[in-house]
Amino acid sequence: MEKGEPSMVAEPEQESEEAFTSHHLTVPHGLTPAEFEELKPLVIEFHTYRIGLGKCSSLLAQRINAPIDVVWSILRRFDKPRTYKHFIKSCSVKEGFEMTVGCTRDVIVISGLPAATSTERLDILDDDRHVTGFSITGGEHRLRNYRSVTTVHTVVSDGRIWTVVLESYVVDVPEGNTEEDTRLFADTVVKLNLQKLATVTEGMGDGP
Repeated sequence: MEKGEPSMVAEPEQESEEAFTSHHLTVPHGLTPAEFEELKPLVIEFHTYRIGLGKCSSLLAQRINAPIDVVWSILRRFDKPRTYKHFIKSCSVKEGFEMTVGCTRDVIVISGLPAATSTERLDILDDDRHVTGFSITGGEHRLRNYRSVTTVHTVVSDGRIWTVVLESYVVDVPEGNTEEDTRLFADTVVKLNLQKLATVTEGMGDGP
């Protein structure tokens, strides 16, 4: 088990312009208010960022009809993002790779996107609490200073057991772009990845 900073909160660039994200105030699509209320302490702990001007953030949720251990087995593999992530042509790691905090991967993105390559660092990997996160440290893309945290949870709703994945991020707004445009682009990528994660993991077993 490897752990990063417990709350993954970024340090502000300008104290006078800082603000906390307010994910805990809005129920993400796919969850009921009661379910989100149950998860709120973990949202506050892992998915809250301190941001300044020129940045945006978001929180997305995906309900999955598969056991939490199955979902986590896919999400924790920092070296194999293609298993569930769209838009990745290839992913390579250094010789002697060990999946520990601080390791990196080099991703080549499929053509047609405003990106070509991405170098990414594993920031947190907690197998006990099902938390992982990474940051983009280099490459040719539009997601500057992108950091993401993903957590996996078991939720009981209407007599059924679901696995819920929460994924949040914070990223710079590129010059010439609006905060809304940036969030729409990043949200679309994350949402498609989470939907594919659901498809892949639900096909790996009979579901809970």
